[in-house]
Amino acid sequence: MNRLPLLLLSFLLFPVTSLAHGPTPQKAKESVTINAPVGAVWNVIKQFDAIASWHPDVKASSGDGKNASDGIRSLTLKNDGQLVESLDYYSDKDHEYNYRLKTENVTVFPVSSYTTNLQVTAGDDANTSVITLKSRFYRGDTGNTPPESLNDAAAVKAMNAFFKNGLTGLKQKLEK
Repeated sequence: MNRLPLLLLSFLLFPVTSLAHGPTPQKAKESVTINAPVGAVWNVIKQFDAIASWHPDVKASSGDGKNASDGIRSLTLKNDGQLVESLDYYSDKDHEYNYRLKTENVTVFPVSSYTTNLQVTAGDDANTSVITLKSRFYRGDTGNTPPESLNDAAAVKAMNAFFKNGLTGLKQKLEK
């Protein structure tokens, strides 16, 4: 039996564009070791809406003061862009919280959604801490042919830079 007519018929019924798919989740992860005990580090970063006190890319931050699920913070980035994030999980005991992008703004940050985990753990001794930021996110334009400024590479670059800058700012604040 000749399968060529069936193959041609399938291309007519299901055009090649139907084989295209949307974006795949991207990931970022950055860590830094700080010469300060876990408690000292946690005291600086535990207030979810006070990120501007240690992150150099955040010009201002405000929120509802809740360190619990559904806590909200608004960020004004150094480029004057605004982002709103929502707290999903908070553990003072584990020195950890998870949050997500609540209101996207792809003109200032080229991602359409993200979830992020921040955790502080003990380093090699009692006087050092390891802070880890990790995130899962999607590019700013979730269509099949995003512009370069909103593609996967732009999203990964922006998220990694934001994490690195934040961890550098935290280290500088705590080790001065």
